[in-house]
Amino acid sequence: MEEALPKLLETVSLYLPRIAASFIVVLVFWFLSVITGNLVARIGKRTRLAGDVINLLARAGKVALIIFGIVTALGTVGINVSALVAGLGLTGFALGFALKDALSNMLAGVLILSYRPFSHGQHIEVSGYQGTVTNIDFRYTTLQTEEKTILLPNANLFTNTVVVFRNNSGKIDNNTQPRTSTSSESVHDAG
Repeated sequence: MEEALPKLLETVSLYLPRIAASFIVVLVFWFLSVITGNLVARIGKRTRLAGDVINLLARAGKVALIIFGIVTALGTVGINVSALVAGLGLTGFALGFALKDALSNMLAGVLILSYRPFSHGQHIEVSGYQGTVTNIDFRYTTLQTEEKTILLPNANLFTNTVVVFRNNSGKIDNNTQPRTSTSSESVHDAG
């Protein structure tokens, strides 16, 4: 027991500067993530991107910097991070493959929020579903009808034809419909 205590103190004194340095590295990367989030928010306000897209970009930047900071701090302590980075790469690949539908819906949601082909309150029709847009988020676009609420995956909206009606009745304006009448009056008027 008497031999263990000096050995423990020697090990602690050896690793204490590394642990302190890794703690400082994590703090620096955390500070950089806060600055990055604020910078993205400020740039996003100057552009005409939707607030949801700005928040997503800011959050993604923060998380990426914090993860990079943690990996760097582990390397500072003396842990071999090359195997960890390779494992993270394989894990990312497996998660991306497993969550490809969710990721495609999220990316489609970002593109819909960026390009704004339709907005809240407009009446649209997609894949046989029609209703008034009440919410657009990263995964679903919510359509409301008199009888029901429809949640359409954003990937479906992004890959299929979307009909945006000019008025909210669900019918195309009379001014835009072609005349197809063949009654004797219209033939007589044309002649």
